[in-house]
Amino acid sequence: MARNASNALLHKAKGAKSDEFYTLLDDIERELVHYESDFNGKTVYCNCDDPYISNFYKYFHDNFKRLGLKRLIASCYRPSTYDLFQPYTCGKGYYTVFDGYEADPSAPPHIVFFKGDGDFRSQECIALLQQSDIIVTNPPFSLFREFVSVITSHHKSFLIIGNINAITYKDIFKLIQQNKAWLGVNLGRGISGFIVPESYSLYGTETRTDEMGNKIISPNNCLWLTNLETPSRREFINLSKVYAGNEMYYPKYDNYEGINVNRTQDIPKDYPGVMGVPITFLHKYNPHQFEIVRFRKGNDARDLAINGKCPYFRILIRNKVFAS
Repeated sequence: MARNASNALLHKAKGAKSDEFYTLLDDIERELVHYESDFNGKTVYCNCDDPYISNFYKYFHDNFKRLGLKRLIASCYRPSTYDLFQPYTCGKGYYTVFDGYEADPSAPPHIVFFKGDGDFRSQECIALLQQSDIIVTNPPFSLFREFVSVITSHHKSFLIIGNINAITYKDIFKLIQQNKAWLGVNLGRGISGFIVPESYSLYGTETRTDEMGNKIISPNNCLWLTNLETPSRREFINLSKVYAGNEMYYPKYDNYEGINVNRTQDIPKDYPGVMGVPITFLHKYNPHQFEIVRFRKGNDARDLAINGKCPYFRILIRNKVFAS
């Protein structure tokens, strides 16, 4: 019940183009610890982040020297109707550039106003993007595909948060299949929540108010998407199940030559053909162990079916040990 209420808030935000979900510092620290060596000598751009309140900006600002950063840039969008936490401006976005040299570490960021509203697609933000090496942020969920398209078209490294359903987007899945993007370390309940505006109503046990008075929702359906190397991409899944003699547990699809596997841990080690696995498989996907063949559809361009019924979305894979 509580989870459904939290998910409904995210869907409501997507439909209303209201994407004011701010990532918790604990979640940022828990994920970023796996990539620290990637940031040495690099310029990080948080291009959906108000430097006054963004925990992404706070994390990189406070760890600037330890990470060996070259520069930190943060910019934010401000439409003319903006009145969220504090109405810093109306109609003009702004940005800050931090190079690690300030006399007072507690000093507020030096703000530069854009001519426009600071939309990540604007030419002003693209100019900052072109100066950067790694993009780290929580982009608007309603514009996730556009955001990924922008940063990948400029060939940037990235680590961003999105809804798990992003895996099912055709253009996002294509990046994963082409080994140009993959899942980060934490997802689902590994991402503990998001700060939301005061105007949001909170329901159920999956929501709370922290000691600072921030309203927090925990949808438990989000992930990190990245093209920075992660530990799981070097780890092989230990396959212990056997197909031969257990065929009844692996039904074949009506509209594709392949078998259905309900759980990643049930992938048989002796099956040479195509297997349909749940999308959560991608969290443990090692491109050296498996090949991604296609997503969701059978040969008839319809959803994969078993005895006329469609299981949940499936990713079709093949074990590379059997590759000719």
